[in-house]
Amino acid sequence: MSEAPDHAALMDKVYRRQRYIYDLTRKYYLFGRDRLIRELDLKPGARVIEIGCGTARNLVKIGQAYPDAKLFGLDASSEMLISARASAARANMQDRVKFVQAYAEDLTPSLFGESAPFDAAVFSYSLSMIPDWKKALHAAQANLAPGGRVYVVDFGDLTGLGPIAERVLRFWLSLFHVAPREELLHTIARGDGRAPFGKLALLPARYAFVWNAERNAAFWDGAFR
Repeated sequence: MSEAPDHAALMDKVYRRQRYIYDLTRKYYLFGRDRLIRELDLKPGARVIEIGCGTARNLVKIGQAYPDAKLFGLDASSEMLISARASAARANMQDRVKFVQAYAEDLTPSLFGESAPFDAAVFSYSLSMIPDWKKALHAAQANLAPGGRVYVVDFGDLTGLGPIAERVLRFWLSLFHVAPREELLHTIARGDGRAPFGKLALLPARYAFVWNAERNAAFWDGAFR
């Protein structure tokens, strides 16, 4: 794995106990995840990779909404993958989802023993925890089939909360090693000067954003470098 091994150890330390309450607690502040799932619009047999899959909460919901989808989950934390496999088993999807421990920027289908590219790559509140998030985005884009799309939901720039609430939230997020990626949001929103890159929706108070963009060489070659 290309990141320092310490990051995987850090994620295991963070989630060794939190994984038991993760889904219960995160529903109160990880907004926009179900909206992203509704916007996937997958074709039958589509291959979906979630990068930073956590407990597999999203993959299970995607599998329920798209019974023909082929599902893959990647996470840096071996502890989280214990919960992910258990979640898939409870949903009777243990044979539908392939999981692997790896870093986002190392993504390839071969990690899963596959050769075909993915049709959709999902980042759900994971880019804000991935140290080299730009490489992670480019790895996802590079391993998409023609016409495939990258989907992201994550914290916004928080500016609509007001300065005090913003500072408090940023401090609280830092305790979990989370850093909102304002550069990503601002690059998307700036677009080509006429419209944002891809499809962008801002949640109230710019707390979070939901975005997706098609695999497009001209766009990706010039963005997030």
